[in-house]
Amino acid sequence: MIKADAYFFDIDGTLMVSRDLVHWHAMHQAMLEVYGLDANFDGIPYHGKTDVAILRMALTRRGISEATFAHKLAAALGVVRREVSANVAGLKPDVCASVPKLLAEIRELDKLLGVASGNLESVGWHKLTAASIRHFFACGSFGDDFELRVGIFDHAVSTAKSRLGNSASVCFFGDTPDDIHAARMVNAQIVAVGTGIFPVAELARFEPDLCCESCAEMLGRLE
Repeated sequence: MIKADAYFFDIDGTLMVSRDLVHWHAMHQAMLEVYGLDANFDGIPYHGKTDVAILRMALTRRGISEATFAHKLAAALGVVRREVSANVAGLKPDVCASVPKLLAEIRELDKLLGVASGNLESVGWHKLTAASIRHFFACGSFGDDFELRVGIFDHAVSTAKSRLGNSASVCFFGDTPDDIHAARMVNAQIVAVGTGIFPVAELARFEPDLCCESCAEMLGRLE
């Protein structure tokens, strides 16, 4: 059993798997329009990384300097937001097994439900709306202001404490080793699910509090 006052979920690979390229096309357009590069993400280990970190990896390997990257980043993120918003009709998320049931259970327990995602905020909310699960979440911590996942998780913990009090306990759900590392760095619990690209056996090596094939295994196991 896991007991916490607040539960925060990653989006991609944890709550859903996207069957479209809307987000990637938006990121590509941002690099093309703002940095003048027709760059791609081939070979980039993007799972568990924030939008900002993914853009940095794609651009720096093409020779963009740190100064140029930082100077134009705000404009690039604006393009990502604009392009995803303009193409929400093309979002095709597959909600992972039993996610709506688990979210409903947590809501019935009167716990704080939030999102902790490396997506930009507007992008994350668009995905959750397309998946018809937006209504479950009271708050979110996103990648707009944080390049590293630990910053996102730290902000989520701060949000929980500001809403529930300083003694509030937090549990994260994620599908990558980065989620496990970030949760440990903010002294929070972490449930690792094998619905992303990392198999359960690999996730278990990083010693999350619980490790399961999918959220379906967590039904009835939260307090």
